[in-house]
Amino acid sequence: MSKQDTSHAPQTHDSDFMFTPIPMTHRRETWKQILVWIGFGYVATGLFIGGALAGANGGPGMSFPMALLAIAIGMGLLFILTSLLGIMAQRTGLSLALLSRFSYGYLGSNLPMIAMGLLTLGWFAAITGMVGDIWGSFLGNPSGIIVFDPGAHGYNGAPITLEIFISCVVAGLLFTYTSLHGMKGLEIIAIPVSPIIMIIAVVTGYAMLQEGGGLSVFIENSNRNEGLMLSTAITMVVGSWIAGAVMGVDLFRFNKSISAVFWGSAACFIFTNPLLNIVGYIGTMTVGMPNYVTWMIEKSFLLALLGVVTWTLSLWTTNDAELYCNSLYTGPVLDSAGIKVNKSILILSTGILGTVLGAIGFYQIFFADFINYLGIMAPPLAGPLLADYYVTRKCKYDISLINSQPKCNYAGVISALAGMASGLIMAMNNILSDWPTGLLAWCLLSSFI
Repeated sequence: MSKQDTSHAPQTHDSDFMFTPIPMTHRRETWKQILVWIGFGYVATGLFIGGALAGANGGPGMSFPMALLAIAIGMGLLFILTSLLGIMAQRTGLSLALLSRFSYGYLGSNLPMIAMGLLTLGWFAAITGMVGDIWGSFLGNPSGIIVFDPGAHGYNGAPITLEIFISCVVAGLLFTYTSLHGMKGLEIIAIPVSPIIMIIAVVTGYAMLQEGGGLSVFIENSNRNEGLMLSTAITMVVGSWIAGAVMGVDLFRFNKSISAVFWGSAACFIFTNPLLNIVGYIGTMTVGMPNYVTWMIEKSFLLALLGVVTWTLSLWTTNDAELYCNSLYTGPVLDSAGIKVNKSILILSTGILGTVLGAIGFYQIFFADFINYLGIMAPPLAGPLLADYYVTRKCKYDISLINSQPKCNYAGVISALAGMASGLIMAMNNILSDWPTGLLAWCLLSSFI
């Protein structure tokens, strides 16, 4: 570790507490935070993972009981990891950037912040693309105009029609606008929408089950699935949401109590995400569609309209969180370089960039690879945070020293880089890639090198 540097001047107070801990007087009500976590966790990825467990597109699958086991273990691991990170945030009131100063150093914390900044930008672009894609399915292509055809440039992916392009632009700009209002903006969308989207998921899941012949036929058909190992399935479940677990720090710092942390984690990883996994599995086995909105579009105009509107609103909360957290990552990085940028400017610039990426096919072309890299980059970032707080410092941080940390904590930086490198090597050479312990190994490697 480099010599202690006490020359870092504390930054001025900001309304979103980018550089200061959140006082208890500014913490949010637990029930509001629970609804935010429901909305945050409501992402199409959950449906697609459920579909993958069912052997979507002719791939290997597993029986429904085994899929439930994989979901339970994977989401259980995410619940534990998210809760441990959330406890750190709740007790200190610090953002991920400020917590990282203890485990990575004042300047070393730029490593996880740059990584998380890129990940959240990618998620914002992908989710914007998801919204545009579902509206494109609803509207069709009456204009007959193709804005961008990935196939013409050697990429796999459906053509981007004018309707999809416009939908992405409108959605991305709306997401960006509401993100400017911070946590209050997240709550404005999440509070009325979260209960509705949960009900729709349950109802459509049941309807697809009945259309497929009922529970007995569903179980019988699912028992024919084979080829997907339990370890691989668990890795898929965990990898799809590991970055969200790390992002949770910037949401949990608004909690008033430790119990609120557990409720928030449960809302995402015990209720919302497992529900989406199950609905995606049911949809794939019964009607051949993991995404229930696609199924609703084929039924009637009213069901289609209800589906795309509620789908847009559900992803709105998630994308607001992505953009809000992104500003909390990029702001401190720029500040460490002596560049003072207003949070609103950060949100606007990142929102516009993410909207453009989403409109020109990031979701259609790169989403599958993006998800794979999430599972490589995120676990090593969490390892040093957990090891430093729970093992090295025995759950005690002196918050008054957040601006007086060493420039670089080499143990944290080197271990994170080593974890990412080893994860990339394992993935490229198919070493331990079928083991859920591969993710755990990267976390441990990050913690103790």
